[in-house]
Amino acid sequence: MSNDPMHQFQIERFAPFEINGIDASFSTASLFMVAGAGLATLFMTQAMAPKAMVPGRMQVAAEGLYGFIHSMVKDATGDEGVKKFFPFVFTLFMFILMANMLGMFPYWFTTTSQIVVTAALALMVFATVLIVGIGKNGAKFLKLFVPSGVPIAVLPFVVLIEIISFFSRPLSHAVRLWANIFAGHVLLKVFAGFVPMMAAAGFVGVLGSILPLGMTVALYALEFLVAFLQAYVFALLTCIYLNDALHPGHH
Repeated sequence: MSNDPMHQFQIERFAPFEINGIDASFSTASLFMVAGAGLATLFMTQAMAPKAMVPGRMQVAAEGLYGFIHSMVKDATGDEGVKKFFPFVFTLFMFILMANMLGMFPYWFTTTSQIVVTAALALMVFATVLIVGIGKNGAKFLKLFVPSGVPIAVLPFVVLIEIISFFSRPLSHAVRLWANIFAGHVLLKVFAGFVPMMAAAGFVGVLGSILPLGMTVALYALEFLVAFLQAYVFALLTCIYLNDALHPGHH
């Protein structure tokens, strides 16, 4: 079981609980989602608590992340988007980042490796885009599906493609994060599993295990980069979608 790369994704229930037949148990996924949110909150509050003129390492890291996401939101959505949606985007980024980082520790659970978690985040973004887009623009929000400069002969086909593309956003948004984290952890587990298997074969096996061990270390370092990049990509796509809600005609 220890060498099974899929075992790490199994959810264990700590406190079984149902609401009208719906499983609402507190599980490993619930625990690490709470831990991710708590760690993000703790990191930001502790890092910014000193407010020193010469910032320490934590404060530099916190201010760097804050400034990085602020610039991204401003570039993607403009001043209006920063005022309205920076807290939302920054919260999403920090939660996903911390959830990904927690999952890098051996025997800990990665919540973003569960499609239901990434789907919930993606649907939350999609619902926000719809509510903001329709609430702010009314019927003008439909301009999002009618690109300017398209010949009238092909316009119906383009509109159909735009509608399909728009409503498939939650799927691609969720699957992109889930698939990258899921595949990375499976690959890491597979290479790590080769090390004890080959080492048990004797002296020649020990020598041969050096290669998968090196690959495991390299993949582990790569996974830390992927953990950050996937949080960034999710936040960036959120900004792009929110910009469509704010400015549906600029398409």
